[in-house]
Amino acid sequence: MESLLKLFQWVPKEIKQFIVKMNIILGKLFCRIIILSILFPLNSFTQGKKLIKILEAGKFTKDEENFPKANILSKRNSIRVKLLHDGATIISDKTFFYSKENRFNAQGSVWLNQGDSLELKSENLNYNGDRGIAKAWGKVVLKQPNMTLKTDTLYLDRILNIAYYDSNGVVEDEENILKSKKGRYLIEKKKYSFKTAVTINNPKYDINSENLDYNLISKNALFFGPTIINGNDYEIHCEEGNFDLKNSVGSFKKNPKILYNNKIIKGDSIFYNESINYASATKRVVILDTVNKSIIKGDYGEIFKDKDSAIITKRAVAINIIENDSLYIHADTLVGTGPSDKRILRGYYGVKILKSDIRGISDSIYFDESKGKIELHKKPLSKKQRQILSLKSKLKLNPVVWFNNSQMSGDEINLLTDVKTKKLDSLMIFGNSFVIEQDSIDKSNFNQIEGVNLNGDFLNGALNNLQVLKNIKVIYYLYNEGGELVGIDKTICSELKIKLESNEIKNITFYTSPEGKVHPEDKLDPNLKLLDGFIWRKSERPESLDDLFN
Repeated sequence: MESLLKLFQWVPKEIKQFIVKMNIILGKLFCRIIILSILFPLNSFTQGKKLIKILEAGKFTKDEENFPKANILSKRNSIRVKLLHDGATIISDKTFFYSKENRFNAQGSVWLNQGDSLELKSENLNYNGDRGIAKAWGKVVLKQPNMTLKTDTLYLDRILNIAYYDSNGVVEDEENILKSKKGRYLIEKKKYSFKTAVTINNPKYDINSENLDYNLISKNALFFGPTIINGNDYEIHCEEGNFDLKNSVGSFKKNPKILYNNKIIKGDSIFYNESINYASATKRVVILDTVNKSIIKGDYGEIFKDKDSAIITKRAVAINIIENDSLYIHADTLVGTGPSDKRILRGYYGVKILKSDIRGISDSIYFDESKGKIELHKKPLSKKQRQILSLKSKLKLNPVVWFNNSQMSGDEINLLTDVKTKKLDSLMIFGNSFVIEQDSIDKSNFNQIEGVNLNGDFLNGALNNLQVLKNIKVIYYLYNEGGELVGIDKTICSELKIKLESNEIKNITFYTSPEGKVHPEDKLDPNLKLLDGFIWRKSERPESLDDLFN
């Protein structure tokens, strides 16, 4: 030390002054560091920890043998244990506080309050201040404005703002009670994620699901598993979708269906609005009437529950059972109205019907299922069309039905079914009735009957008798037993009856002043082999389900 002092005496004056100034500066800096270390402990200053603070307690003890390193804080008289951590106050009857580990275990009517945003009550609470994680158990109640969660055990992460349980929980808001085995709550987003045995009880409906998310603000539920919504008079099934619990509006995907009034509605996706009793479905739409066992299919449908009606478009087809056989009805647009016992089906534009023994086409169709009555209609003509169109052009717009090789057309065609037996009973054609049958021997020849009206009846599903009335014209090819053509019968009369077998003409009887004769084929002008209204429309006849949509 003496040698250093001696050496310092030989140091120039300017350098001595500089060293003195540096000592003063360094001394002040050192003092500041000491003060900061006193005000802010080194671990808190360097790591930014938020320590648990004791605000008050009625009693303080220690029990190193049973609870080493724990400060035991207890209630005394009216003074309970009160702690503070990161804006949250925790009150209890007894707390084991581990200050060095920044954690505690609280017991007895524990209450955690985080301002106005969150309140947690339980019998017990373990809390880690470093991690901001709490475990509460025993009559747990988590409250927020307009929401209460009850469960047996709850985990709370204050850093991530998440609460979750896996031992059954009940959530209540203004209108709904939600229950599940497992639940996860995103506190800031006000969003729940429920799993396993999820139920929602609302005055207007009940919901059962395996997996759903619920937003407390929007009141919207998202489904991610098999789900059933039971309303007052409807039931909705799906495996994916969303439902606005406040307004009862939702969209559903993955095997969705709606059940109401003995009807089942299916589609790839379904939208439903309970307030206006409206639903729409898209792609592979099916409406099944379980009473009548009738089906309407298409790629888009709208259902109006109050009017008990449905509109189906885009590859629309209706299926009804007649004589244990399926009757297919296709149209650009199908409309079903009325309850099951008074169901009416209407079809518009490009109507086609298909059954194993019947084919048909028309512009529109009316089917009263309660009466078993089918009406085929032509497109109404405008005044100008009636004036300028030829007879054939007008007749080409008429509906047509085919029974095997027999083609029948007219201004309107009615098919009547026995409601009890579900069998075809009778046929009626009104206005411009025309029957054409291709000759079974010579396909270039056609038997033809033209009149005003036609009546027919069925026996065992096949046409049995036909009656034609007024202004009748007939061209009929006659053969002998050897199958040789005898001649061509051309007759006019006011009434005739036809006997059929297997839907083919076997015998014709003329009534009321018949006039006509049999012409040898070579003696008859080829131009006279066809009646004026003859139109062979076989190319329009649907032969398969695919033909319905061509």
